[in-house]
Amino acid sequence: MKGLTLNCLGKKEEAYEYVRRGLRNDLKSHVCWHVYGLLQRSDKKYDEAIKCYRNALKWDKDNLQILRDLSLLQIQMRDLEGYRETRYQLLQLRPAQRASWIGYAIAYHLLEDYDMASKILEEFRKTQQASPDKIDYEYSELLLYQNQVLREGGMYREALEHLDNHEKQICDKLAVEECQGELMLKLNRLKEAAEVYRRLLERNPENWAYYEGLEKALRPVNVEERLGVYENAWTKYPKGLVPRRLPLNFLSGEKFREVLDKYLRINFSKGCPPVFTTLKSLYNDKEKVSILEELVVGYETSLKSCNLFNPNDDGNLEPPTTRLWVQYFLAQHYDRIGQPSLALEYINAAIESTPTLIELFLVKAKIYKHAGNIKEAAKWMDEAQALDTADRFINSKCAKYMLKANLVKEAEEMCSKFTREGTAAVDNLNEMQCMWFQTECALAYQSMNKYGESLKKCHEIERHFAEITDDQFDFHTYCMRKMTLRSYVDLLKLEDVLRCHPFYFKAAKVAIEIYLKLHDHPLTDENKELEADTANLSDKELKKLRNKQRRAQKKAQLEEEKRNAEKEKQLKNQRKKKEEDEEEIGTQKEELVPEKLAKVDSPLEEAIKFLTPLKTLVKNRIETHLFAFEIYYRKEKFLLMLQSVKRAFSIDPDNPWLHECLFRFFKSVSESKNVPDAVQTVLTQQMSRLFGETNPKSFNEAFLNKHLNSIPHRLAAAKMMCYNEPSTQKRAVELASGLDEFLSHRGIQICVKVLEAVRDGNLGVCKETAEAYRAQCHKIFPYALAFMPPGYEDDVKITVNGDSATEPEELTNEI
Repeated sequence: MKGLTLNCLGKKEEAYEYVRRGLRNDLKSHVCWHVYGLLQRSDKKYDEAIKCYRNALKWDKDNLQILRDLSLLQIQMRDLEGYRETRYQLLQLRPAQRASWIGYAIAYHLLEDYDMASKILEEFRKTQQASPDKIDYEYSELLLYQNQVLREGGMYREALEHLDNHEKQICDKLAVEECQGELMLKLNRLKEAAEVYRRLLERNPENWAYYEGLEKALRPVNVEERLGVYENAWTKYPKGLVPRRLPLNFLSGEKFREVLDKYLRINFSKGCPPVFTTLKSLYNDKEKVSILEELVVGYETSLKSCNLFNPNDDGNLEPPTTRLWVQYFLAQHYDRIGQPSLALEYINAAIESTPTLIELFLVKAKIYKHAGNIKEAAKWMDEAQALDTADRFINSKCAKYMLKANLVKEAEEMCSKFTREGTAAVDNLNEMQCMWFQTECALAYQSMNKYGESLKKCHEIERHFAEITDDQFDFHTYCMRKMTLRSYVDLLKLEDVLRCHPFYFKAAKVAIEIYLKLHDHPLTDENKELEADTANLSDKELKKLRNKQRRAQKKAQLEEEKRNAEKEKQLKNQRKKKEEDEEEIGTQKEELVPEKLAKVDSPLEEAIKFLTPLKTLVKNRIETHLFAFEIYYRKEKFLLMLQSVKRAFSIDPDNPWLHECLFRFFKSVSESKNVPDAVQTVLTQQMSRLFGETNPKSFNEAFLNKHLNSIPHRLAAAKMMCYNEPSTQKRAVELASGLDEFLSHRGIQICVKVLEAVRDGNLGVCKETAEAYRAQCHKIFPYALAFMPPGYEDDVKITVNGDSATEPEELTNEI
């Protein structure tokens, strides 16, 4: 008992010592084992805690509290078979308790034994005294959960009968109607399903899913009948936008033009900013895009001359704002089809007519971002947030653009307007699990080669996901008590696939890339590097360098003082918070120090920690398996390399990065020695299946001939050409640096990759070729920062909140 009390006071080591002493005195004491399990549970050592509880149950098998605690850990660790057995024991001991029945039913549901789960729930339901007229939300939730189990088990007829029998006792009438519509469709009762979906549309005519359900129920034979479904909705709901939008997905030709014309006119007259977003899915069809462009350009010309959508129209003149929204749409349209000059022309005209509309500045920033000039984009996003400093969305958007432009400090200051006072913005954002900010920070630090800082952000995100997993513990008892069973099962299913979330994938991707880089090029002592560099400098250059170092030192000193002041303030707040709330003392987390993270002893092992969840949960993405290959290639694990390339090959056999991996694998296996016989046998069999009777050089040539018109594939083949035979550098550079119009995937990102490959030596170092390629790219992408002439960035200074981002002292010293 003393150990348990000490644990609650945060004295972990003393607590363990006392509990162990208790166990040494009496190994058969169920109390000692239970307390030992509670200590392990508080340290999140759930497997050890389960062992302790099982030992406790050996000496007191019917102890309710131990059984409850054990069941909580079993569901937390997803030991579903064990959970079912424990819940059965609890049901036998306490058959009158609601939680005993519900827990046992949930165990069968999670084990996908839907028939048994529904029988248990039905037996329990019969014991409940519920009046048909009385509103009982908990009983209503029980009925809806029972119906969910029936639907998931494929018992559609029983599920529909169940809904019909208990409809009056279910409070969520919308859920009842939606389930009825879905079940009637599955049971082929189409006429009744159509009636249900018509009733749902009367409730909400803007729901896409209801129109989809109505279409399935009516089963239109051709496009005319399908359009008829929506024409009826136009008459019934004249203000509805969704019934006018959905036919655009399946119509074509003149009918498409007619329906689109009506849809656009309504939106432009109303002044609906998101109209472009709703039409974005149409941009996969070139014919529809050309009709769309023709219509909207026609509107702009006509509105400019006579304030009508068409000179032949009769009726009232359109207000000046209509033309503004048409220009706003056209700017987004031309940005989408890759014509930034035209897009800027329209958005500038719109800003000139209405310089106070925030949406216009947002689009202008977006155009510059897509055109490759993130610094100019950040500047215009800052202009947008200056128009409404109380708008949190614009503030967050501006901070995100600043991070993309590597302005980390400025982004922190921007976010500090909405974080808690008295706490550093970064700490408060971390506390609030603001993962978009941390992801962008990690990418910014990675691009600035500040690997320690970037890894810190990645580990913070990883910790958030661990915390979210641990936080489900509180809901195991709460949800059964409150009967929120549908939400509880959804939570468990979400937690099982939590790390397939895009935030985790981005953080893991950055972390793995950095750890691979640190393995290939470990960080060295900066002072030694500096001494080696200064030995080759002239007096003038040395003086300049010393001045620069002094400035950097002074700046670092000021930042350190500022950091210390913030830390002191933060510690004061933490102490205050601790005094106010000491009810929960968890295990102390290790502080994340950037310098330590960047100088880790085994980068590849750290990379594997981030990779493992991806291999389980994000195995449908090719990047997962290619990252796995990159790690195992450096560890020289041939069978794991083979497994990775085979999985990647099954997803996309023509992927350029996969080709590089296959080529290196082929070459390393061909040149490998001292490989065990069993491994060599497997490799020989699989290599003949993957590559046939060929050699690495022929394999690369075949890949190149197959994808001769694609820039990413040409780059991959050129890299492998140089990797295999450095003498082929000239041909490789010619292949990779082609920019002919017939080549596919000619975008900013791939051209930046080619430029980097020519500069960093992947295609051999050739400064003249790199400069010529940069100049060619600059003609094609005139706004992209990556292709600007040397010295351009020095002339451009970004202003943040009206102030220059350049240090004034730095300018003075330069003078």
